[in-house]
Amino acid sequence: MALKIPEFSKCPPPIEMTAKLERKNIGRVLGILRKEAAGWNVPVVTLTAVSSKNPFKVLISTVLSLRTKDETTAEASARLFLEASTPRAVLELGEKKVRDLIYPVGFYRVKAQNIVGICEKLIDEYDGRVPDSIDELLKFRGVGRKTANLVLSLGYGKPAICVDIHVHRISNRWGYLDTKNPYETEMVLREKLPRRYWIEYNSLLVALGQQICRPLSPFCSRCPVSGYCPKTGVLRSR
Repeated sequence: MALKIPEFSKCPPPIEMTAKLERKNIGRVLGILRKEAAGWNVPVVTLTAVSSKNPFKVLISTVLSLRTKDETTAEASARLFLEASTPRAVLELGEKKVRDLIYPVGFYRVKAQNIVGICEKLIDEYDGRVPDSIDELLKFRGVGRKTANLVLSLGYGKPAICVDIHVHRISNRWGYLDTKNPYETEMVLREKLPRRYWIEYNSLLVALGQQICRPLSPFCSRCPVSGYCPKTGVLRSR
């Protein structure tokens, strides 16, 4: 499914290549990506959020997506939500049924156990409602900062920065920052990235990373923001 976006005016031409993406140009770059993303596939968790507007589904889909291809995650999420779309309904299925429904996502046995545990905790401690606080979300087994930030941004529409391998890699490849791990990337982005871009930053960079900006030999020749990118650390491109 293509990402539906509003119309935007034509972006200014790229500036002359520099050693890094300047802070003043991040809005231009994201504007270009926002426009180009209309023809790209939407990350599955973004699609779940747009179609359902349901924090619980965003939470569970994100848990399923870890170390799993988008296509597999989408199919597993659809099977599970067709049978159970609330914490109580998931508990009524039982762990074995959940495990069968989400197979073959990566680590499906552990994820089934975590999903049941998440649902139990939601009912016992939060009256069945997914919390909208990162500190509370991190109390759930199987929920890390990536998942918590996605729930806040896509599930609740709250400003939050989700950093996965794509966001970490591309932000550094652009020279927009220089960090060693996703946690450090998140903390630097919180200080540097204008707050109005926080929610969309993950979805745009994930789409770019899946379509063009691959870890090895990225497709720089067809990248819409190549003129802004110093290609930091890129040894070979196409």
